[in-house]
Amino acid sequence: MFGIFGRSQEMQSLDRALRSASLVPRAVPDAVKLTTLKQLKESNFGRSPDESALAEAAELIGFCLLGPEEFRKANGAERGERAESRIAATLATGYGLDARLVLLTMHARLIHPTVVERYGLSSE
Repeated sequence: MFGIFGRSQEMQSLDRALRSASLVPRAVPDAVKLTTLKQLKESNFGRSPDESALAEAAELIGFCLLGPEEFRKANGAERGERAESRIAATLATGYGLDARLVLLTMHARLIHPTVVERYGLSSE
């Protein structure tokens, strides 16, 4: 039924952002994408996320799914450092959009084991 009208503009924009973070959009389940869009809207007071918000979310999701080394190979050291800084900040505060996105990748069982190990992540 959902394929009748095609993918929403937001979903297409998120797919483009995921591609720019070196992820194959089909490798990310639609449930994760829909939840990401919902989280982005909630953090933006109900408004649709802009391209930069989508890109930032995709970057963090890409880092979590690919792992630090593969993400750096595909996206460069600067983007890798930025993603690692965001995860470190998330661990320091324990809440916020980035924390919810990292937790989403964990609950979806998509997060790379190296990321879990390196940062001592748990969903408890």
